[in-house]
Amino acid sequence: MALTNKLKFFNDPIYGFIGTPNELIFNLIEHSHFQRLRRISQMGMSFLVYPGAHHTRFHHALGSMHLMTKAIEILRRKGIEITEEEEMGLLCAILLHDIGHGPFSHALEGSLVEGLTHEQISLEFMKELNEHFGGRLQTGISIFKGEYAKPFLNQLVSSQLDMDRLDYLKRDSFYAGVTEGNINSERLISMLNVVDGDLVVEEKGIYAIEKFLMARRFMYWQVYLHKTGLMAEQLLIRIVQRVRTLLGNNVSIQGSEPLIFFLKQEKPLAASSKFLEKFAQLDDVDILGAIKSWQHHEDFILSRLCQMLLNRKLLKIKIKKGPIDSEWLKHRLDACMKRKGLTEEEAGYFVFHGEITNKTYNQNQQIKILKKSGKVTDVLKESDQFSSKALSQTVTKYFSCYPKNAV
Repeated sequence: MALTNKLKFFNDPIYGFIGTPNELIFNLIEHSHFQRLRRISQMGMSFLVYPGAHHTRFHHALGSMHLMTKAIEILRRKGIEITEEEEMGLLCAILLHDIGHGPFSHALEGSLVEGLTHEQISLEFMKELNEHFGGRLQTGISIFKGEYAKPFLNQLVSSQLDMDRLDYLKRDSFYAGVTEGNINSERLISMLNVVDGDLVVEEKGIYAIEKFLMARRFMYWQVYLHKTGLMAEQLLIRIVQRVRTLLGNNVSIQGSEPLIFFLKQEKPLAASSKFLEKFAQLDDVDILGAIKSWQHHEDFILSRLCQMLLNRKLLKIKIKKGPIDSEWLKHRLDACMKRKGLTEEEAGYFVFHGEITNKTYNQNQQIKILKKSGKVTDVLKESDQFSSKALSQTVTKYFSCYPKNAV
């Protein structure tokens, strides 16, 4: 690619110096839509459990792009054709893959903006940026949508062994201080190859794949779905629900203009230009600033929820393998109603239940192993460490939340 005087470097604690390979990538990073990711937490409310987990989507996007440059280099060395246009498409797609995340990432997805996933919003931002940059993101958009003619390019951006996962597992474990999640992403990338258009891992990399899958399982159950972080995110969701209810009853609520715009929406929004304009102004700062103000609101429920979150005086949470006993939960609900004179609906903000699910390995999207004989097979068939049934089944756990003492 052509050199430019806009080649800059970011000093990353994971990989060292990360360069901007060309002027378009530099300009995308400089764009206000991408700079907003500096104000979007990578791990939601996990910092309440792991104090170091304050890194952002900006970190992650740059790290993912860096790994993509390494993957492109490795595959080209092995004789896989990747044109300059395809290289640009890969870098654009992975750099912008999370640009549609809202405040606190997954914590408020589906709550603050209903009816649209962060992937859908990312795509709309990419389309807008494509117009701004004269159509130069078109290949990247095709790859991001999984529609490009070479499947392995799509798989580098979105699969069970993509550059997104290889970065966030290593990065999140580093910032959380959880060594069990630290994968060898460089080793995994060095083992990549392509057979019949699909991404594969050479047989000698099977142990690195085993470590990767176990690290992912560990990180989800012990970090991403840690009960305290889960509890904090549930409070955050209920704060948004309470504000929506109050606004619907014409109660005065203060907040930034883009935040109030989304909180007043009574039905799912289409990703229009107005939507993107408002969403681009929304980040963690809007939520935290509002919660600091709402802790003094005259509405008891809203103020108490905000105080709990700000001061880390959270509800008690229990996680079980089986469904929550309804009679036990009703007893907790009745006690909360009686203690504070709340209605059943109001007490439901403090006593509630739900479920969490995770699947370590999706057999419909296999990680393929290239054997020395040239045969391609699924990693679960080659590994002597994994049970196909155990890794590929969806695990569901049930949680209940209630006040420790008085609300």
